[in-house]
Amino acid sequence: MQPAKLLDQVLVVALEAGEKIMEMYGSEFAVQHKDDNSPLTLADLAAHKHIVESLGRITPELPILSEEAADIPFATRAKWTRYWLVDPLDGTKEFVKRNGEFTVNIALIENGAPRMGVVHAPVLDVTYLAADGVGAFRERRAQRTRIHTRKTVEPPSLVVTKSHRDAALDAFLSRAPAHDAVSKGSSLKFCLVAEGSADFYPRTGPTSEWDTAAGHCVAEQAGAQVLTLPDWQALRYNQKESLLNPGFAVIGDPAYGWQQKLNQAA
Repeated sequence: MQPAKLLDQVLVVALEAGEKIMEMYGSEFAVQHKDDNSPLTLADLAAHKHIVESLGRITPELPILSEEAADIPFATRAKWTRYWLVDPLDGTKEFVKRNGEFTVNIALIENGAPRMGVVHAPVLDVTYLAADGVGAFRERRAQRTRIHTRKTVEPPSLVVTKSHRDAALDAFLSRAPAHDAVSKGSSLKFCLVAEGSADFYPRTGPTSEWDTAAGHCVAEQAGAQVLTLPDWQALRYNQKESLLNPGFAVIGDPAYGWQQKLNQAA
């Protein structure tokens, strides 16, 4: 299976899921809460249902792990070498706030690494997509443009979480070189680094694997590194029982020396 050959089919699935979300975006909707107190809406469930059914038709042989159907034992998941990893509505808090900064995330994982990813932002009418062998792209109104990270500017531009900022992130930022910082929701932060609008995205708070995989692929295919904190190793998927990620950093320009600069300030 070549991930690049599936890219356009998965793009259509993400766009269709976005349409289902938008049918509910402008209306009154109820908000439930899961066991971890994270919000859940009917839009999450509608997008989940459409994506799972669509991917099942495209690749019936591949398992699917979605945020809305994640109760799969590690003993089962550990046998997977290739599977779909899906967040049907990444940034439900942003959806509830109606600020537009939420996305549909679909990633293909092979041997612990994201090999194809689609990040679609329905309200912003922009999609980011990437796959091994073809690179990374931004698509708007059917116009597709290749994207790449940039050489770090001075002062560097950081992008940080909008709804999950914590003391650990503030402490981390206090050690960073002088910088500008903007806040964004969902996996759009990966995409800003990928397209060269930002230089660095640090994340200290908890995320789940479905939150990051599609954006991770886009950023990596655009030239970024996605490394765990504090040990600066490649972020991997489905390697442990917990589906929570460690802290991580998305580095647009690996030559800038973020690890050295931050360690010197520690």
